[in-house]
Amino acid sequence: MKKLFFLILILIAVAAIQMKAADGFLPQARWIGSEHCQSTPNSWLCFRKTVEVADVPGELMANIAVDSKYWLWINGEMVVFEGGLKRGPAPGATYYDRINIAPYLVKGGNTIALLVWHFGKNGFSHVNSGTAALLFSARSVGLTIVSDKTWQCKVYQAYQDTETPFPNYRLAESNIRFDARKELAGWNLPEFDGRLGASVEIASPNGMPFGKLVLRPVPMWKDSGLKEYPEMVKNETGDTIRCRLPYNAQVTPYLKVKAPAGLQIGMLTDNYTGGSANNVRAEYITRDGEQEYESFGWMNGHEMLYIIPAGVEVLELKYRETGYNADIKGSFACNDEFFTELWKRSARTLYITMRDNYMDCPDRERAQWWGDEVNELGEAFYALDPQGWQLAVKGIYELMNWQRPDGIIASPVPSLNWCKELPLQMLASVGWYGFYTQAFYSGDYSFVPDVYDGMKKYLHEVWEVDMQGFPVPRPGDWNWGDWGTDIDLEVLTTCWYYLALKAEKEFALYLHKQYDANRVDGMMKRISSTFDHRYWTGTAYRSKSHQGETDDRAQAMAVVSGLAPAGRHKALLKVLKKEYHASPYMEKYVLEALFMMGEPDFALERMRNRYTQMLAYPYTTLFEGWGIGAEGFGGGTINHAWSGGPLTILSQKLCGIEPLEPGFKCFRVSPQLGALHEASAVVPTLYGDIKVDIKKENHIMTIHVVVPQGTVAVVALPGRKDKVLPPGSYILP
Repeated sequence: MKKLFFLILILIAVAAIQMKAADGFLPQARWIGSEHCQSTPNSWLCFRKTVEVADVPGELMANIAVDSKYWLWINGEMVVFEGGLKRGPAPGATYYDRINIAPYLVKGGNTIALLVWHFGKNGFSHVNSGTAALLFSARSVGLTIVSDKTWQCKVYQAYQDTETPFPNYRLAESNIRFDARKELAGWNLPEFDGRLGASVEIASPNGMPFGKLVLRPVPMWKDSGLKEYPEMVKNETGDTIRCRLPYNAQVTPYLKVKAPAGLQIGMLTDNYTGGSANNVRAEYITRDGEQEYESFGWMNGHEMLYIIPAGVEVLELKYRETGYNADIKGSFACNDEFFTELWKRSARTLYITMRDNYMDCPDRERAQWWGDEVNELGEAFYALDPQGWQLAVKGIYELMNWQRPDGIIASPVPSLNWCKELPLQMLASVGWYGFYTQAFYSGDYSFVPDVYDGMKKYLHEVWEVDMQGFPVPRPGDWNWGDWGTDIDLEVLTTCWYYLALKAEKEFALYLHKQYDANRVDGMMKRISSTFDHRYWTGTAYRSKSHQGETDDRAQAMAVVSGLAPAGRHKALLKVLKKEYHASPYMEKYVLEALFMMGEPDFALERMRNRYTQMLAYPYTTLFEGWGIGAEGFGGGTINHAWSGGPLTILSQKLCGIEPLEPGFKCFRVSPQLGALHEASAVVPTLYGDIKVDIKKENHIMTIHVVVPQGTVAVVALPGRKDKVLPPGSYILP
């Protein structure tokens, strides 16, 4: 036990270096809760305070922290719908929100009310503090509001657990049952004349068990408000109403009914068992008369199902979509609807797997797996407005804040119930497609000084190299290279390690650490100079330890890492025309390799072959594997983050839009249309939208380029000299 406690202290000390200190929490503020609830899973607490305001300030920033989620009303008006982030910016630490509440205040008495949902258990993206509590602090001239024992608090007994089945162990969230017979009507409104009970003070700001307070690094959720379903259909028996959603969305269900007391209504989506596991659902127990209710725990799917018992008259059914506050501002279109649709589904898959963290899937796990996140963060630069890029930085800090004392990094984090090192995913995370892509594409290197030492420790103290300078494959906690078969782990390890060194070298140069850069450069040269000798068989790259069929993933990674010389491309193309082992996760790199080899025709052919079965389904998102259920991998979700690689490939490689300087300040446009005749793309940047419209007729390409103010474009068309274009709109024949 002493050893474990010491380990936790070390982790907290290391992590604290990388976190921005909390400010604005007044020392007299206290974490408060109820004496009747400490850490019962799935607890809901009502907090209420009346505050006198002599003069309404122009701005009043309130700092609010909870374990785990909250809903805020001021004077009966909803201010925040689902505040708070899943806990764990670092071991023992908690996120807090900062919100301007001045627009909701009035002169005189003001009622502040919060409903707090305490998960009370760990999950793959949440760490339980062990205590249900609220911390509130706001101050301006002549006005101070802090949480303390003067606040009213009550455990909301109407919120209950359902019976089995429960959500699978990966989820921190529980099913939600609300028994309207125990409703505290109007408890959050100014005119409420009841009393909730007294709060108890638990800890001061930054006190245990809540720990360091870290400002929320991503925006509050986007909220659509309540909306009508596009379509509602009853089943033959009439007990189930299937409500179609416009696309796979993160939603909360609403109902308005007339019923006698004690009848149970069920609410779940068509994704309830997505990924071969039970996920989250909701129940509502009616009171007598007309009533309305919204279940606040989000779920996702293409349809919301209401299970309606006899005796219930349905008056209204609606939904609220909430999600990460970024818009899909990028776009892609071409003369082949298949690829246009594939880009759209990739973008929808990206967005549905964003919220508190980048996640593999929004139903089964909601977990920050870094293989998924590496693909996601790359897609974000081609699909989302700049606000969408912030989620990856949050993930980067979390990954490195949870680094173990021995230097190992692992995922998913934040997590205590399952967190393991998958060596190749971890190399991908700190490497060229992970940390470096985030810095270079956004132009924001601010996180680099904070994570550099941890990254260096992982690459040079955890990993070892052999006498030839090649990384020694490590089992880690789970030596996973991809789903599927015929995985050449040794070649993949070498390529991923090389790409991680490539990123480390660039960061060392950025930080003016020339010694480090020279050392890493030497390591890279040792690998590149003998890579062919070690792995080339005459027809493909293959390690001596690999016993299966030739691995398409290994050939692709040799190309994208730069370790395969151009003279090998013809032979590698033959391999990639024959071997189809990669899952959608690693297929992204196969497709990228084909474009890098100058083979857009076969890249599009292979992309079509791989994704045709997936696009034949009516879903708006892409799958974990190439099919569903037994035809999938790892449980087979229909909305899996890593499958969206074609989004990046079509915008970045087919339309050819890539940054040459950080943040797209200078960018290249070098299209490879292959068999397509037309393609267009919009890429959002901090400077404005890059717009490209390409047409090809009789093998002659013309291009319309919009270069945003503050940027420069370098346009490279086949058979022509590169053209450097300042801001403006151009048509190049």
